[in-house]
Amino acid sequence: MTLQLTPRIAQRASLVMTTQLQQAICLLQLSNLDLRSFIEKEAEENPFLFVDPGQGGGSGPALPSSRGAADDSYDDIGSRLAAPDLSLYAHVSAQFDVIFCDARRRLIAERFLEALEPNGWLGEPLEDIALASGLTLEQAENMLHEVQQVEPAGLFARSLAECLALQAEDRGMMTPVFRALLDHLPMLAAADLPGLCRTLGIAMDELRDLLRQLRSLNPKPGADFEQGELTEREPDLIVTRGPEGWRVDLNRSTLPTVHVDETMAADSRMTRQAADYIGERLSVARWLRRAIDHRNQTTLAIGAEIVRRQAAFLEGGLAHLQPMTLRDVAEAVGVHESTVSRVTTGIMMVTPQGAFGLKRLFTTALATDGAGATSSEAVRHRIQQLVRDEDPANPLSDDALARIITEEGTHLARRTVAKYRDMLRIASSFERKRRARLAS
Repeated sequence: MTLQLTPRIAQRASLVMTTQLQQAICLLQLSNLDLRSFIEKEAEENPFLFVDPGQGGGSGPALPSSRGAADDSYDDIGSRLAAPDLSLYAHVSAQFDVIFCDARRRLIAERFLEALEPNGWLGEPLEDIALASGLTLEQAENMLHEVQQVEPAGLFARSLAECLALQAEDRGMMTPVFRALLDHLPMLAAADLPGLCRTLGIAMDELRDLLRQLRSLNPKPGADFEQGELTEREPDLIVTRGPEGWRVDLNRSTLPTVHVDETMAADSRMTRQAADYIGERLSVARWLRRAIDHRNQTTLAIGAEIVRRQAAFLEGGLAHLQPMTLRDVAEAVGVHESTVSRVTTGIMMVTPQGAFGLKRLFTTALATDGAGATSSEAVRHRIQQLVRDEDPANPLSDDALARIITEEGTHLARRTVAKYRDMLRIASSFERKRRARLAS
């Protein structure tokens, strides 16, 4: 009996994260003003790139799905462009693109990224992230350890001790006595240095050395990145009511128009060296123009879908905000969830109800007595209203708030009210009553 081996050929599609693709992803995450700053910086170094600072938004055709002609084949163009000043979100997202090659794990990492606070800490309980990602708590813990490997060290920490521990481990400073110091930070906050020495079993001089190391760590590793209050700058999208309903437009006053000067390339008298330089610079300029158009079209498409889904909010305010997820918008627009997440992170939209970051308009659904659902943001808004209108001398407890909202048709547990109240920075009923008594 003989065995015959037949060679088999299989094809596999994969995404290669080239510098060009990374650059295009970065452009998706920039606000209009950040985009303008980035393009103006590029124009200073590229003699064929000209920028009209407003009333534009890019020119030329949309970014094609396949490569262009030979002179527009840009395997290395991304490396010739200066990296834009990234926000904390964009900085971490670029690292995730390299760390997580599997699409599902990359999407789960994106869910952690959505919970990242501006100071670099994790802003949601791990249990909530696990539930939203379809993970067990143990799997979520393992994923948390992976996302905590990004730079700078200390990101995605859940407490001050964890934030400092991640940095200490990264710097090789973590010793048993340093770990013990982190476990007793409340004693340090109370300035009980003699008690710390007794607890750690060390002399005061050794404790001073430990405190010197501790002060070299950053309790807010995300704070060094550009944050920028959304309300302090011009909006990126403008929503108005037109004859046929709600309309969303790019804010052209903050969008640059990009022009590419093609005339010099036609000079046949130039040297070979000059021709190579001109061809390379033109390729960069053309690619950048197309990438900007793609960024603007994607932003507008996602903004328009959000407006379509949130018409009730535009009419009646936050109390009428509808449940909406990244997946809902991604499927409607025809892009990946991570693209929607990137675009909506730094974009501000001005509406008749005020100016909002797009991310705020994404909320989870809570069950109601009716056939539909209400958004968690609408419930938080209702909690604010109830607390604002309560009798200061007899404030509503979490149980009372939960009972009122449940009677209004949305099922809410007391612990959920407590969580939302903390998110809104509303004190407990006991603290509110104490403050009212002191103020009287």
